[in-house]
Amino acid sequence: MRYLLLIYNPDRTLSPEELAENMPRWFAYTDALKDSGVYVAGEALQGSGAATTVRVRDGETLITDGPFTETKEILGGFYLIDAPDRETAEHWAARMPNMGFGCVEVRPIMPIPAEVAS
Repeated sequence: MRYLLLIYNPDRTLSPEELAENMPRWFAYTDALKDSGVYVAGEALQGSGAATTVRVRDGETLITDGPFTETKEILGGFYLIDAPDRETAEHWAARMPNMGFGCVEVRPIMPIPAEVAS
């Protein structure tokens, strides 16, 4: 089963010193995922100031700056993993370096039956 680990952090820019301190922990975490065989993909996202939200209402496309909801925490990145069960996915989420100040949403990927997908 595949799971998306959605990484949420406070909406602020890290200083160069904070980046230098934290990035080695993220690289080590990514390496541990890869070494375990559950890693499928992962990326960091630019800040919420770089986001746009697109809606289509009554045939009109509306584009607004920023994320869809106002929040103190922003989606900062994700990992896609292939784990045998939810407990394993939650185990990996709990090991993320941001656990002291952020949170991780564990979301199962919805399988689409082949006959529907074609």
